[in-house]
Amino acid sequence: MKTLTELHFDNRFARLGDVFSTEVTPQPLEQPRLVVASEAAMSLLDLDPPVAEDPLFTELFSGHKLWSTAEPRAMVYSGHQFGSYNPQLGDGRGLLLGEVVNEKGQYWDLHLKGAGMTPYSRMGDGRAVLRSSIREFLASEHLHALGIPSSRALCVTSSDTTVYRERPERGAMLMRLSPSHVRFGHFEFFYYTKQHDELKQLLDHVVESHFAECLEHPEPYHSFFREVLERTAEMVARWQAYGFCHGVMNTDNMSILGITFDFGPYAFLDDFDARFICNHSDHAGRYSYENQVPIAHWNLAALAQALTPFIAIEQLRGTMDLFLPIYEAAWLDLMRKRLGLDTAEENDKELVQRLLQLMQGSAIDYTRFFRELGNSPAKQAVARLRDDFVDIKAFDDWAGSYCERVDREGEDQQARRQRMHAVNPKYILRNYLAQQAIEAAESGDYGPVRELHAVLSHPFDEQPGMDRYAERPPEWGKHLEISCSS
Repeated sequence: MKTLTELHFDNRFARLGDVFSTEVTPQPLEQPRLVVASEAAMSLLDLDPPVAEDPLFTELFSGHKLWSTAEPRAMVYSGHQFGSYNPQLGDGRGLLLGEVVNEKGQYWDLHLKGAGMTPYSRMGDGRAVLRSSIREFLASEHLHALGIPSSRALCVTSSDTTVYRERPERGAMLMRLSPSHVRFGHFEFFYYTKQHDELKQLLDHVVESHFAECLEHPEPYHSFFREVLERTAEMVARWQAYGFCHGVMNTDNMSILGITFDFGPYAFLDDFDARFICNHSDHAGRYSYENQVPIAHWNLAALAQALTPFIAIEQLRGTMDLFLPIYEAAWLDLMRKRLGLDTAEENDKELVQRLLQLMQGSAIDYTRFFRELGNSPAKQAVARLRDDFVDIKAFDDWAGSYCERVDREGEDQQARRQRMHAVNPKYILRNYLAQQAIEAAESGDYGPVRELHAVLSHPFDEQPGMDRYAERPPEWGKHLEISCSS
């Protein structure tokens, strides 16, 4: 393990030059204090948990001190926001401090959100607030624990700095980790500004740094695009299977690595509703739960357009046609597992879709349903769950098909329960739980956010004394309005 001063930086992105990013010094917060830290994320940098108690930890991650080998840069990119192209975006409140290489040889970007104004702040103050920083921290680490590809979060620091949004709030910083912070929008920026030499330079950098296996392909750029498409399809399949709604799937929020990125007004489904919109600013429902699959396809098409100088259009179109089959295969595989089915049968997709149609409009808690389905033998479980459905006859028809399907698996209940509980979380990050932790933190009590993080870090495990985190949300908790404001 390493001390804080022993981190090894190798800043590959900074070496690309000033066309790709701008050197900016972090602007420190007043009277910083550590809110919460992730031991799992710290281990990615070979840091022991006690390091978080060192005052230097808070100083480094609140902009007060900087490693001598770090090279803070604000990255430039563009992107499509709610379907409209915005020609220049960029890191308006975050800085890529540098790239740390751990003992395994893995590269991790250290990206400090809320570090102050940059050339890309667009009339903003470059700050983040405690509320949004806690939300991203909790989501990043929880999604990882669920097995959903995601950026990671090292820690959150609060301060006495006042930041004005809809109301005065506490300024905060989040230290985000990712193997790369390159987005679809990076490629769009250089394509639409007709900087094709720089676009190729970026493409080569990304392929060599993060998709080295594509270099063995006779057409490495085409192989790269296919890999991005596959990763994105599989990521969204996991979103849909676990009821995660991103909320702002703009192309500048889409990671080139196919990981969940840039958390804003996200939410997990409480009651199942395919039409659910988690972002109250999304008046047309562009980024509703049911639209996430077609929007991911749309975003990949936008990336494909930016790659047309280097990949034949026919190849790009052929690869785009693979998206839906890859998505459906990944989604159905996970939904089978959530239902406790270990083999594949022809009518499995219909079985899952019938269940979701029955859930729609019956106020069925999406997470609890699957967990309870595995608690007891199938016939007992569906008998206990049936009264929650509006159309009981239709549910009974589905339950009969499901139980027959389970019987064909021929597995004893103990093994079935173990397998189902390994993929069906008991604990999920509900908005009302995050809100309660945020309100406590805003008053200076960091205990609730730390406890919530600890519980959500092991979402599939039975955790004695923590059942309150697995309860159905109160009615007010289902209707919280979350915006993009940070």
